[in-house]
Amino acid sequence: MPVVVLTLDQRGSRRAADRVPDLLRRLADLPTVRAFARTAGDEVQGVLDSAEAVTRVLELLLRDRGWHLGVGIGDVELPLPLDVRAGRGDAFLRARDAVVRAKSSPAHLRVAGPAAGPAARRAEHLEAVLWLWAAVLARRSARGWEVADLVDAGLTYDEAAGRLGISPSAVSQRAQAAGLVEGARARRLVGDLVTDLLDGGAEGDPDVVAPGGRR
Repeated sequence: MPVVVLTLDQRGSRRAADRVPDLLRRLADLPTVRAFARTAGDEVQGVLDSAEAVTRVLELLLRDRGWHLGVGIGDVELPLPLDVRAGRGDAFLRARDAVVRAKSSPAHLRVAGPAAGPAARRAEHLEAVLWLWAAVLARRSARGWEVADLVDAGLTYDEAAGRLGISPSAVSQRAQAAGLVEGARARRLVGDLVTDLLDGGAEGDPDVVAPGGRR
Protein backbone atom coordinates (compact mmCIF):
# COMPACT_ATOMS: atom_id res chain seq x y z
CA MET A 1 0.00 0.00 0.00
CA PRO A 2 1.35 3.47 -0.85
CA VAL A 3 2.44 5.91 1.83
CA VAL A 4 3.36 9.58 1.86
CA VAL A 5 6.94 10.53 2.70
CA LEU A 6 7.55 14.19 3.52
CA THR A 7 11.07 15.55 3.18
CA LEU A 8 11.54 19.10 4.49
CA ASP A 9 14.50 21.41 4.11
CA GLN A 10 14.80 24.66 6.08
CA ARG A 11 14.66 27.76 3.90
CA GLY A 12 17.49 30.24 4.29
CA SER A 13 19.27 27.99 6.78
CA ARG A 14 22.65 29.60 6.13
CA ARG A 15 21.32 32.95 7.33
CA ALA A 16 19.08 31.77 10.16
CA ALA A 17 19.20 29.72 13.34
CA ASP A 18 18.56 25.99 13.24
CA ARG A 19 14.76 25.57 13.36
CA VAL A 20 14.73 21.77 13.20
CA PRO A 21 14.45 21.11 16.98
CA ASP A 22 11.44 23.42 17.29
CA LEU A 23 9.77 21.86 14.24
CA LEU A 24 10.28 18.34 15.59
CA ARG A 25 8.63 19.36 18.87
CA ARG A 26 5.62 20.74 16.99
CA LEU A 27 5.30 17.59 14.88
CA ALA A 28 5.82 15.15 17.74
CA ASP A 29 2.12 14.72 18.62
CA LEU A 30 0.86 14.29 15.05
CA PRO A 31 0.00 10.76 13.83
CA THR A 32 2.78 9.21 11.75
CA VAL A 33 3.88 5.79 10.53
CA ARG A 34 7.46 6.79 11.27
CA ALA A 35 8.09 9.89 13.34
CA PHE A 36 9.72 12.94 11.82
CA ALA A 37 13.47 13.06 12.40
CA ARG A 38 16.44 15.07 11.26
CA THR A 39 18.03 13.20 8.35
CA ALA A 40 20.96 15.46 7.44
CA GLY A 41 21.84 19.08 8.09
CA ASP A 42 18.61 21.09 8.14
CA GLU A 43 16.48 18.33 6.58
CA VAL A 44 13.60 16.52 8.27
CA GLN A 45 11.70 13.46 7.09
CA GLY A 46 8.63 11.50 8.19
CA VAL A 47 6.24 8.83 6.88
CA LEU A 48 2.44 9.19 6.89
CA ASP A 49 -0.38 6.90 5.78
CA SER A 50 -3.58 8.88 6.26
CA ALA A 51 -5.14 11.92 4.62
CA GLU A 52 -5.86 13.45 8.03
CA ALA A 53 -2.21 13.27 9.04
CA VAL A 54 -1.00 14.64 5.71
CA THR A 55 -3.36 17.63 5.75
CA ARG A 56 -2.53 18.47 9.37
CA VAL A 57 1.22 18.36 8.78
CA LEU A 58 1.05 20.27 5.51
CA GLU A 59 -1.16 23.00 6.97
CA LEU A 60 1.29 23.45 9.85
CA LEU A 61 4.19 23.71 7.39
CA LEU A 62 2.40 26.03 4.94
CA ARG A 63 1.44 28.27 7.84
CA ASP A 64 5.06 28.34 9.01
CA ARG A 65 6.38 29.25 5.51
CA GLY A 66 9.93 28.36 6.53
CA TRP A 67 10.47 25.09 4.68
CA HIS A 68 10.98 23.59 1.25
CA LEU A 69 8.40 20.76 1.09
CA GLY A 70 8.88 17.54 -0.85
CA VAL A 71 5.88 15.18 -0.95
CA GLY A 72 6.67 11.66 -2.20
CA ILE A 73 3.86 9.17 -2.80
CA GLY A 74 4.50 5.49 -3.47
CA ASP A 75 5.53 2.19 -1.93
CA VAL A 76 8.30 1.57 0.58
CA GLU A 77 10.39 -1.50 1.28
CA LEU A 78 8.95 -3.62 4.08
CA PRO A 79 9.43 -4.11 6.92
CA LEU A 80 9.77 -0.37 7.36
CA PRO A 81 12.68 0.40 9.72
CA LEU A 82 11.88 2.11 12.99
CA ASP A 83 14.29 4.91 12.11
CA VAL A 84 12.97 6.90 9.14
CA ARG A 85 16.55 7.57 8.02
CA ALA A 86 16.94 3.89 7.11
CA GLY A 87 13.79 3.78 4.96
CA ARG A 88 13.97 2.77 1.32
CA GLY A 89 11.57 2.62 -1.63
CA ASP A 90 9.85 4.74 -4.27
CA ALA A 91 8.18 7.12 -1.81
CA PHE A 92 11.54 8.05 -0.28
CA LEU A 93 13.18 8.57 -3.66
CA ARG A 94 10.27 10.68 -4.88
CA ALA A 95 10.27 12.84 -1.74
CA ARG A 96 13.98 13.48 -2.24
CA ASP A 97 13.42 14.50 -5.85
CA ALA A 98 10.45 16.68 -4.86
CA VAL A 99 12.26 18.65 -2.15
CA VAL A 100 15.09 19.49 -4.54
CA ARG A 101 12.62 20.79 -7.13
CA ALA A 102 10.65 22.63 -4.43
CA LYS A 103 13.48 25.13 -4.02
CA SER A 104 12.54 26.79 -7.31
CA SER A 105 8.79 26.08 -7.32
CA PRO A 106 5.58 27.87 -6.27
CA ALA A 107 5.03 27.78 -2.50
CA HIS A 108 8.40 26.00 -2.17
CA LEU A 109 6.50 22.73 -2.59
CA ARG A 110 6.46 19.85 -5.06
CA VAL A 111 4.65 16.52 -5.20
CA ALA A 112 6.22 13.44 -6.80
CA GLY A 113 4.09 10.39 -7.46
CA PRO A 114 3.69 7.70 -10.12
CA ALA A 115 5.06 8.64 -13.53
CA ALA A 116 2.04 7.58 -15.59
CA GLY A 117 -1.64 6.70 -15.46
CA PRO A 118 -4.54 8.04 -13.38
CA ALA A 119 -2.46 8.24 -10.19
CA ALA A 120 0.06 10.49 -11.93
CA ARG A 121 -2.73 12.91 -12.81
CA ARG A 122 -4.07 12.80 -9.25
CA ALA A 123 -0.60 13.62 -7.92
CA GLU A 124 -0.41 16.56 -10.33
CA HIS A 125 -3.83 17.74 -9.20
CA LEU A 126 -2.72 17.42 -5.57
CA GLU A 127 0.30 19.60 -6.26
CA ALA A 128 -1.83 22.27 -7.96
CA VAL A 129 -4.34 22.36 -5.09
CA LEU A 130 -1.51 22.61 -2.56
CA TRP A 131 -0.10 25.62 -4.41
CA LEU A 132 -3.52 27.29 -4.32
CA TRP A 133 -4.03 26.41 -0.66
CA ALA A 134 -0.60 27.84 0.14
CA ALA A 135 -1.54 31.09 -1.61
CA VAL A 136 -4.69 31.39 0.52
CA LEU A 137 -2.80 30.75 3.74
CA ALA A 138 0.02 33.15 2.79
CA ARG A 139 -2.37 36.10 2.73
CA ARG A 140 -3.81 35.28 6.18
CA SER A 141 -2.91 37.79 8.90
CA ALA A 142 -2.38 37.04 12.58
CA ARG A 143 -5.96 38.22 13.24
CA GLY A 144 -7.20 35.96 10.47
CA TRP A 145 -5.41 33.01 12.04
CA GLU A 146 -7.04 33.82 15.38
CA VAL A 147 -10.46 33.36 13.81
CA ALA A 148 -9.37 30.34 11.77
CA ASP A 149 -8.02 28.55 14.84
CA LEU A 150 -11.21 29.15 16.81
CA VAL A 151 -13.43 27.98 13.95
CA ASP A 152 -11.25 24.90 13.46
CA ALA A 153 -11.70 24.19 17.17
CA GLY A 154 -15.46 24.04 16.58
CA LEU A 155 -16.60 27.53 17.60
CA THR A 156 -19.25 29.39 15.66
CA TYR A 157 -18.64 32.93 14.48
CA ASP A 158 -20.76 34.23 17.36
CA GLU A 159 -18.77 32.17 19.86
CA ALA A 160 -15.49 33.30 18.30
CA ALA A 161 -16.66 36.91 18.58
CA GLY A 162 -17.30 36.43 22.30
CA ARG A 163 -13.90 34.82 22.79
CA LEU A 164 -12.10 37.63 20.95
CA GLY A 165 -14.20 40.45 22.36
CA ILE A 166 -15.32 41.74 18.97
CA SER A 167 -18.61 41.79 17.08
CA PRO A 168 -19.82 38.85 14.96
CA SER A 169 -19.67 41.11 11.89
CA ALA A 170 -15.99 41.79 12.63
CA VAL A 171 -15.37 38.03 12.85
CA SER A 172 -17.14 37.58 9.52
CA GLN A 173 -14.98 40.29 7.96
CA ARG A 174 -11.81 38.71 9.31
CA ALA A 175 -12.93 35.30 8.08
CA GLN A 176 -13.60 36.62 4.60
CA ALA A 177 -10.25 38.43 4.44
CA ALA A 178 -8.49 35.30 5.70
CA GLY A 179 -10.13 33.08 3.10
CA LEU A 180 -11.60 30.67 5.63
CA VAL A 181 -14.07 29.17 3.17
CA GLU A 182 -11.48 28.81 0.41
CA GLY A 183 -8.94 27.38 2.84
CA ALA A 184 -11.38 24.85 4.26
CA ARG A 185 -12.41 23.66 0.80
CA ALA A 186 -8.78 23.38 -0.31
CA ARG A 187 -7.97 21.34 2.79
CA ARG A 188 -10.87 18.96 2.10
CA LEU A 189 -9.82 18.58 -1.54
CA VAL A 190 -6.24 17.85 -0.49
CA GLY A 191 -7.55 15.19 1.86
CA ASP A 192 -9.72 13.63 -0.85
CA LEU A 193 -6.83 13.49 -3.33
CA VAL A 194 -4.47 11.99 -0.75
CA THR A 195 -7.10 9.40 0.16
CA ASP A 196 -7.48 8.44 -3.51
CA LEU A 197 -3.73 8.02 -3.86
CA LEU A 198 -3.36 6.01 -0.68
CA ASP A 199 -6.48 3.85 -0.87
CA GLY A 200 -6.12 2.13 -4.20
CA GLY A 201 -5.68 5.28 -6.25
CA ALA A 202 -2.43 3.98 -7.71
CA GLU A 203 -3.92 0.65 -8.77
CA GLY A 204 -3.15 -0.17 -12.37
CA ASP A 205 -0.28 2.29 -12.74
CA PRO A 206 2.66 0.40 -14.20
CA ASP A 207 5.35 1.93 -12.00
CA VAL A 208 3.63 1.41 -8.65
CA VAL A 209 4.14 -2.15 -7.46
CA ALA A 210 3.53 -3.18 -3.89
CA PRO A 211 5.96 -5.47 -2.02
CA GLY A 212 5.76 -9.01 -3.33
CA GLY A 213 4.82 -7.88 -6.83
CA ARG A 214 1.15 -7.04 -6.16
CA ARG A 215 0.01 -4.02 -8.16
